Amino acid sequence: MKKTAVRIYMGLIFLFLYAPIIVLIVFSFNKTKSRGQWAGFTLEWYAELFKDRLITEALYYTVIIAILATVISTIVGTISAIGIHYMRGFSKNMLLNVNNIPVLNPDIVTGVALMTLFLSAGLRLGFVTMLISHVLFCIPYVILAVLPKLRQLNKHTAEAAMDLGATPSYALRKVILPEIKPGIVSGALMAFTMSIDDFVISFFTTGNEVSNLSILIYSMAKRGVKPTINALSTLMFVTVVILLLIINKKSEKGEELLL
Repeated sequence: MKKTAVRIYMGLIFLFLYAPIIVLIVFSFNKTKSRGQWAGFTLEWYAELFKDRLITEALYYTVIIAILATVISTIVGTISAIGIHYMRGFSKNMLLNVNNIPVLNPDIVTGVALMTLFLSAGLRLGFVTMLISHVLFCIPYVILAVLPKLRQLNKHTAEAAMDLGATPSYALRKVILPEIKPGIVSGALMAFTMSIDDFVISFFTTGNEVSNLSILIYSMAKRGVKPTINALSTLMFVTVVILLLIINKKSEKGEELLL
């Protein structure tokens, strides 16, 4: 009886979390533009999606910025996390607190601050400023994802490698990085998700020539969101699910090889 109640409770929680996504996916195949009435099955909106120049352009900038921001922030964040991990005393605690500020800081404050910085520096708002902003707010999340793996790392492993003749850079590439790889992957996924999802910071740090999906959807919401957005959201959701399944499968294979 208790197990049944727990299963029902968990089922209701997952239904509450995923019901909006299910509705969105269902109505991406709806013949009519109405979001409250089913008029039959169609693939029209998926065909229209790739004909809409505004959406394809916004998707292009969204993906390009997310990929670049993920790569840069993962590299910088991983190196920073390793440096913070091997620090001691007041300096380490201070840097950890400084790293937590962008995570806890409201997005609107960060967005306005970055916009003011770029304008005062004479930079034209556009692709570059949006990319810099995404890198800056993704780095703390990468650091927070990598640090726990560094704490689990045996501190004598790298020292033993160097005692056997490995250079510090070789020990970093062949010993430390493979051990903290799960944390790096988690940080990269978090950075990619944060970049794709961001609206507030992007809104304040981009110009008229560059727009990502979140800004485009916000502007569409004033006139009514097109059904093509439902189709695009469905494709993005399916892509994320497939990527998660692939990553989990590879992680399971890695654990089996270790065992």
